[in-house]
Formats: sequence, C-alpha cells, structure tokens
Amino acid sequence: MNAPTKIPVASRRDFLAGSGFVIGLALPMGKAAAKAAPGGEVTPFAPNAFVRIASDNTVTVIVKHVEFGQGPATGLSTIVADELDADWDQMRIAFAPANDPLYKNLAFGTMGTGGSTAMSNSWMQMRNAGASARAMLVAAAAKTWGVPAAEVKVAKGVVSHGAKKASFGELAATAATMPVPEKPTLKTPAQWTLIGRDTPKLDSLVKTNGTAQFTMDVQRPGMVVSVIEHAPAFGGTVAKVDDAAALAIPGVVAVKTIPQGVVVYAKDTFAAMKGRAALKVDWDLSKAETRSTDTMVKQYVAAAATPGVECEAEGNVATALAAAAKRIEATYVFPFLAHAPMETMDAVIEPRAGGADFYAGSQFQVGDTTAVSKVLGVPFEGMTLHEQYAGGSFGRRATPDMGNAVEAAMATKAFGGTTPVKHVWTRENDIRGGRYRPLIVHTIKGGVDAKGKIVGLDAVVAGQSFMRGTGFFNPSAKFDEAMVEGLTGSAYAFPAIRVGANELKNGVPTLWWRSVGNTHTAYVMETFLDRLFELGKQDPITGRIAIMKDDRAKAVLKRVAELAGGLSAKSGRARGVAFHKSFGSYVAQIAEVSVGADKLPRVHKVWAAVDCGVPINPNVIRAQIEGGVGFGLGHALYAEITLGEGGVVQQSNFDTYRSLRMGEMPAVEVAIINSTANPTGIGEPGLPPIAPAVANAWRKLTGKVVTRLPFAHSENA
Repeated sequence: MNAPTKIPVASRRDFLAGSGFVIGLALPMGKAAAKAAPGGEVTPFAPNAFVRIASDNTVTVIVKHVEFGQGPATGLSTIVADELDADWDQMRIAFAPANDPLYKNLAFGTMGTGGSTAMSNSWMQMRNAGASARAMLVAAAAKTWGVPAAEVKVAKGVVSHGAKKASFGELAATAATMPVPEKPTLKTPAQWTLIGRDTPKLDSLVKTNGTAQFTMDVQRPGMVVSVIEHAPAFGGTVAKVDDAAALAIPGVVAVKTIPQGVVVYAKDTFAAMKGRAALKVDWDLSKAETRSTDTMVKQYVAAAATPGVECEAEGNVATALAAAAKRIEATYVFPFLAHAPMETMDAVIEPRAGGADFYAGSQFQVGDTTAVSKVLGVPFEGMTLHEQYAGGSFGRRATPDMGNAVEAAMATKAFGGTTPVKHVWTRENDIRGGRYRPLIVHTIKGGVDAKGKIVGLDAVVAGQSFMRGTGFFNPSAKFDEAMVEGLTGSAYAFPAIRVGANELKNGVPTLWWRSVGNTHTAYVMETFLDRLFELGKQDPITGRIAIMKDDRAKAVLKRVAELAGGLSAKSGRARGVAFHKSFGSYVAQIAEVSVGADKLPRVHKVWAAVDCGVPINPNVIRAQIEGGVGFGLGHALYAEITLGEGGVVQQSNFDTYRSLRMGEMPAVEVAIINSTANPTGIGEPGLPPIAPAVANAWRKLTGKVVTRLPFAHSENA
C-alpha cells in the first residue's frame, strides 16, 4: 500500500489546482452550503466535497472527523473506495477545513467527533460521494471512447470497455466536466468488495515511520512555547505573582497572567517548564472547590438515598419489590477519572493580519476555531484551521466551552498577539486540570419471586451534570440523560423499573469520558443482575437472554458464549459475563480471571461479540474492542482521581494515576456479527462491559462484591 508520507491540507486551492477533479455532492443543505465551500467561494457543483482524484491516480478522501487512533480516516475511505471501485493502494486522506455547512457531523449539526458517530453519520454521505465519483468516471470514459456508459466497467481503480482501459487519473480531467448525478446508483451489499473485509489502516505507515504530524511536531518561525501554572484547587485565581526567578531561567522570555493561571513563555519547552517551576504564586481560593473526595462521597450517598427526578418508570416498583420473595440492594461509588490521552492538550496559534493560523488536533473544529477567533478579535473567515493527528482523546479534546482552544488563544493574545505560540499542557496539567469523568454514586434495589424471576429494579443516580448549561443540553429537560443512559432504555425488559436522578453542584470541571454514562450504568446493571440471577438460581447467560428485548442482543450474547465455550474455567480461575448496548451497538464480553500477585484480578482472556451494524472494516472494529477492553480494564482496576484537603488533586502523573501496563493486557478474541443494519458506534461500546464482566468473575472466584471502583480502592481489600 502506498500510504501517504505527507497529508495534504484540504484547502480551496487544493481542490481547484492541477488537472485533478473534485466530486461534489448535492446533499440537502441548500444554498447556504454552496456559499460556504472551502475558502469561502462558491463552486458550481460542490456544495459538499469528500473525494478528490488527482492526475497521478491517487484518490483523496476528505475526512471531516479528527483522527486520534479510532480509525475514521480508514473507515470513511473504505466506504468511498468501495462505491468508487478504487484500488486500496491508491487511497489517500486529508483532513477537512473548519466548515460546518460542508463538513458538519450530521448528528451534531456542527463539525465534531464524539458519541461514536463517525461511521453512522457519514455512512450514506460517503457512499453517495464514492458512487457519484464512479458515475462521473464512467461518463468520462464513455465520452472518450464513444461507447455506451452502461457497457463501461470499473474494478480496482481501472475503468474499462473491452480492450480499452484507463486509470482514474487519466480520466480525471474529462470526468470533471461531467454532470454530478443527483441520485447516484449505490451498490448492493452483495457487490461490496471492501466493506466487510479487513483492510490495513491508511495512517499506520506514517504513524510508525514518524512522518505523521501531530500538534506537538508543529514548528513555526519565531515561535515561543508556553506552559501554564493552574490554581491548586478548582476555581482559584491568581492573587500575586513573583516571576523574578522564572525570568532568570535561560530561555524564558516572559511571564503573563491570564484568567486560567500564570503562563511562562520560553524559547523551548524545557526552559518553559523550568521557568514555571521557579514561579512564586499566591492564589485566591476564596471561591474555589475545597471539598475532599471523602466529603463529596458522603453527600452523594445521601442524595442517592432519595428518589430524585424520575427519568424512567414502568410498573409499580415499590409494590413489586414489597411482594418479592427475596430482595437485595447496593450502593455503588465511581470516582472522578482523567482521560489521560498520550498526547496532552496543545495548540499552535500563529497570528497574522486579519486572522490567524490555528494548528490543533481539534475534536470540535468549527467550535474551537470560532473560540480562537473571538479571543484574538479576528473574523472567523480570517482563520485557517490546520487539523493535525491527535494522540488520543477519549473525550478530552471536546469541551463544550472550547476551553482548550480558549486558553491557548488567551496565552497567545497575552504575549502580544503577533508571535506564534505553541501552548502545551504538561502531564501534570492534564491529570490535575480537571474535565474528569464525574464522581457518581448509585443506589439500586431489586428482587426475585418464588420462581427466581426478577420482579423489578429501583435505581437512583447521584452525580454532577456537565451537560446542563451548555449547548448540548435541552434547557427544558428535567434531568441529564447522560447521567442515566444505559439504565434508561435498557436492553432488558423488567416487570417494573424506576430510574431516578439527583443532580449535585460541584466545582470540579467534568466532561464526557469514553462511553460517558454507560461507564457506570453498565457496571451497576450487569453486576447487580448477576447477583439477582444467583438469588433466583438462574444461569447468568440464559437468565439475561430470557429478559432481553430484541434478537440482536440475544444473538450477541449467544455468540460470545459460543466463542468462549461457556462460563466454566479451569481450577483457580473464574469467568464472568456482561452485556451492554450503547451508541446503537451491542457488545457482550466474557472475562477469565484469577487472583493476581497484588491480590487484584488478573485477567487472562476476554472473549467479545459485537454487532455494530454493517462491519465496514473488521480490522478497525477489532482494534476498537481491544482498545476499549484495555482502557476500561486499566481504569476499573487502578485509576481514580481524588481530592484531598483543600480540594487539591492528589494525583499528578502516571506514577500516581495508574494505567494498565503492557504485561497486564489480556488476550482478546472478537467475533463480529455480520449484520445488515446501518453502521452504529464502535469507538466506545467495547468499554462498558469489561469492568462488570471482571467483577462478576471476581465475585464467583473470591465471593467479594466490588461496589466501589477501582478494584484497588482500599475498601475492596
């Protein structure tokens, strides 16, 4: 595969330069879309543009989602290449410019990557893009050869009619003159040649040979590097700064105060960090969040003991539980969690007359670019986003208030607004800087009848809403759906169920974290169900299947049981099962566990079955399931952010915020259901089932019921 060694920027000039041609799509966006073509100019047939075919025979797919390892660049290219009948070796990718009318996420209404929506919102868009391009190439060949278009064939990047053959590149110039089909003919599933088959990721080569450019790699003439000192407690502000020692550090060029903290500017990152360490800052913590985690947990537990706002209800839970033959209840505590992506937050902003160049692995391209333009006081039209690869996110780069971009822009403006500034968050900034998965407490009650069947569930979630007050929250809504997702709309049918929510105020900045509310609701549902099945003397697999609402859920659970050979394990080990539906996808996992040397679960193998609709690229799907297992397992076993006295975060780096290590990664075997449903999410659904699967195995093995995560928490000893 001829993977690109340099990713071209998808500018207006790129679209129009040379002898290649651009495929535009007349998607239902109307005149507004046409007016907002890349570069702000109107193109005659390109209200939307995703495919570029150059005279050198390369096919470039314009990717509207940030690529941070989850695979949208390859997934979107797979869809286009299949409908186009391109050869995989000729496929290239380029990141889209910040342009909502052309490149918005159809699920969000603005450019953005999240909620595992990349494939689902782009599915038909990319199919139409590829099919349109194919039709125009066929029309070009028919005109060139003087033959009926219906007799022209396309396969693996070659257009042919009998003995006549041409590459895409040879036909590009003529194809550019062909009319864009309003309703291109799409392939049937039986005609797909790439969709559903393993194809290598298009960005693997550049990421392994070091030529892929991340924001940290960006260098601009005259650029300075800035790092920031944040307040020790959330909500604190700067009272007084003594920067004499910092300015004496060789390479340090300035120290400025902005609302987010004190910024040190230097000729390089090391000098900036040394300068920051030399700062003497007095903080005003009069309005800061100073409660400790222990204090918060007590308050949350008290709140979860009350009914809260009713989010979902069916049947009479109180009556059902009162009549139950056996009942159990539990209180679960989930900690603050940091995203801790491998590449910390960073951005490069280079001001220029009338605007600025903005370099970032942006998860909200238009939102971040708009935020920078507002801080700098320049028009959005004067901004150019240079989208970069990003080294992970898990939600961290998508802040509703565009906080990362705002801070970088303020640091740039404070330095004078004329010099390029690379603003870098250190690992300590990232771990201590908040935007965590919220602290959450659940209470849940359930019971079974004399025959062992579940009669009802009563669950209450107490936590902090990071959605309320943002553009992502319906102001008329009575509760935050993200807090209870997975409990509400469950894949299971119960005779009676009630889900309540209590929103609590908290000064700790929080954010969606990979799989969002499903990270805790799946754990509560799946571990509590296991205990109810045991109470009712039911098998955990057949018991789940008996109460599942739809056949796709049942098929996934049956498939994972078949893959693993059931729940029996050899001596000294135990197997646990869990299932969860999230982001439209169904995932079931079985984990085989023993007692590790540290007295924590040692997970040897995980079997997973997944139905995420049409499996566009199984290679990417398996990678996402494996990644979800590793990410979820590390956080379930070891990770938590805690606030100590005065609200100070007690963790600072990977030595105190423990992740899963290479030697602890279990073997993962994945079975993918060959579904015909439209594609759904895959970036996040692999995570929720792993923690409860391990917990269920752990309870079977040791008898311990783990209701406070992580497993390493002292209460679980």
